[in-house]
Amino acid sequence: MSDKIYNRGCGLLIIEVRNSNPNGDPDQEGVPRQRNDGHGEISPVSFKRKLRDLVEDKEGEVWQHFSTDLKLNKERFHILESRERSWQQVKDDITRDKTGETFKNKYWDGRLFGNTWLESTKEEKEPVDKDQTQAAAHATAQPEPKESKPTLTDGEKKLIRGIIKTGAVKFGMGISIEEPPEVRHLTQTKKAGDQEGIDRGMAPLSYNVITYAVYAMPFVVNPSTGRKSGCAKEDIELMLRLIPLAYPHTASAIRPDVNVRVAHYIEHRSPLGSFQDCAMIDALTPTPRVPPDRSVKDLLTRNYIVPKWEDLDEKLRPCAANHRELVSEFLEKSCAAAP
Repeated sequence: MSDKIYNRGCGLLIIEVRNSNPNGDPDQEGVPRQRNDGHGEISPVSFKRKLRDLVEDKEGEVWQHFSTDLKLNKERFHILESRERSWQQVKDDITRDKTGETFKNKYWDGRLFGNTWLESTKEEKEPVDKDQTQAAAHATAQPEPKESKPTLTDGEKKLIRGIIKTGAVKFGMGISIEEPPEVRHLTQTKKAGDQEGIDRGMAPLSYNVITYAVYAMPFVVNPSTGRKSGCAKEDIELMLRLIPLAYPHTASAIRPDVNVRVAHYIEHRSPLGSFQDCAMIDALTPTPRVPPDRSVKDLLTRNYIVPKWEDLDEKLRPCAANHRELVSEFLEKSCAAAP
């Protein structure tokens, strides 16, 4: 098959959290995200950010390793959702060849995850009464907003609308298997103060971590949308290789011990699909072990029954063209390559 023709796929990440905050909620002062029913959440945006950061760090060990192993051209693996890129740069990339191909070929995450945030470049309606709007701004002592985006012609806006695509890969919300995860709220202190005349520091209840929880995060690969965004097989393969390293290589003070323990990727037998993604994901999702097996040291298998691919229903497994468990695949290759 061509590099731009590939089968549909789906996957499931089993994410283990130990004394960490996997995804803080900015609306709740950084407390780990939770649903109303108590289940913990890890947002798709949070996980994709870690993959983007690994690819954006071109001097980092992760990019250096996989770009060499997969023979990637780094000019095709810039990051669209980067703090370093400007709106003017995006405009130039889009309009350079009048087709948008330069833009598609440059940004890995745009091809993979989509660029629908470009919707904000669509033409907006002018205020009904400009004088009234300006008077209101003066009355409230608000300065006029600075132009944050370059001015676009009607032709450029039309071109941009034509390349707004959703991307090949969609991650779902990561949901804790049990509810509610236990959250510890601790006050942080430090010896040195942050202000003049204060010799110590304190942040009340600022350290909010989950003591232990396991999350399941599904994802799908859709060749129908991938064709439109320009996503190629090498884009997807890089993402799959990065998944086991997403948390260890982006760890932080509040997130020191989060790991993808199991990462299934199941390929359909055709671009159209050969099984229901939800059926495969449900079959591979762990269930709580009641009571926990205290004789097992590994916390994941002590507390959960973790299905294996070979244990799946004989009617379901043959519907897949291929199955990969990405974590064990990475570890086996790393151990084999070690001196």
